[in-house]
Amino acid sequence: MFALAAVLAAAPVVIALYAYAGYPLILWAVAKMRRESIAMPLGNVWPSVTITVPVYNAASSILATLGRILELDYARDKLQILVISDASNDGTDEIVQGLKEHGVELLRLSERRGKTVAENAALAVARGEILVNVDSTILLPAGSLKRLVRVFDDPTIGVASGRDVSMGDTDNEGTGAESSYVGYEMWIRDLETQVGSIVGASGCFYGSRRCIHARSLPPGLSWDFASALNARIQGYRSVSVPEAVCIVPRAAQIRTELTRKVRTMARGLSTLFYFRRLMNPFAHGGFALMLISHKLLRWLPYLLAPIAYAALCVLAVDSVSARVLLGIASVGLLAGLVGIQRGDSSLPKLLTLAGFVVAVFSAGFLAWWAALRQTQMATWEPTPRPEVQI
Repeated sequence: MFALAAVLAAAPVVIALYAYAGYPLILWAVAKMRRESIAMPLGNVWPSVTITVPVYNAASSILATLGRILELDYARDKLQILVISDASNDGTDEIVQGLKEHGVELLRLSERRGKTVAENAALAVARGEILVNVDSTILLPAGSLKRLVRVFDDPTIGVASGRDVSMGDTDNEGTGAESSYVGYEMWIRDLETQVGSIVGASGCFYGSRRCIHARSLPPGLSWDFASALNARIQGYRSVSVPEAVCIVPRAAQIRTELTRKVRTMARGLSTLFYFRRLMNPFAHGGFALMLISHKLLRWLPYLLAPIAYAALCVLAVDSVSARVLLGIASVGLLAGLVGIQRGDSSLPKLLTLAGFVVAVFSAGFLAWWAALRQTQMATWEPTPRPEVQI
């Protein structure tokens, strides 16, 4: 009994250490030995591009996002800007229609059915050879689109993911930790690109060949993750493009991030289960191992954390060390709950950081619960983000 409790208590820590430290170390070592390259560009031949912007009630941010898109350095005769409104009712559609004379097109869905359904619907009216998805709350520097699209000169590439740069209130340690995590994630994708292929694209800014979206995706799944998996099935690889920057304003409140993470992680888990055959290393080799390491083993500790806490309680009956660890974990949990409840930058940094950690683990567990129950999280609310200047 004691041995089993010890294994259960240690399991999330051991798995997380491998997923967040061991896996990157392996990637780095493999990249040193085998570095994949991207074919040289063909010159001034540029493909037609459709930028899709799925939205729901994004009146507060859509004008700034579209303003940046209209300033992109790309030939206008080869660029289609398509906003897909998931039955918005806050004036978003009117704002978009006001830009019609600038070439912005609106596709309004009569019934709210979620982001994935909106993205599925875009294919019927999209005219571009390359589809580029842009989140309605982000800002794009003028040169980012060309840098993203240029890599499709390489015929082996099916999906290209931009580099998220998180910007916002540096005084908020909780959401500041989110910024550090985004930077870490971009580094991992760079390593995966050097090894061969990333296993998921950035939902804020990514492009794919039209054929990747040939079949509609079930509503509860996530296209940014599924695009790289579809690319693998079709024989393409997916890459991260460090020069294709997109600015992602950080959410001001930890509770806002908690809600977003539950939704995105649950959809990610559902997508992973849907494409579970790609986790077979006998059929998909290194890609399967990367998919397991980057996705499944990162998310598994969130499911195991409550079990580990209960196991630590069992161990604490007979072990002084376990009682000390249980006390530290309990204090951290209480501090995190306070940090979530208050959720402002006036709190001590350690408290807001603890709130962020507890929010992440809470979101992860709730996401597993939703995915295992097959709860449909197809609809979405726009994440409130502050304005940033670039």
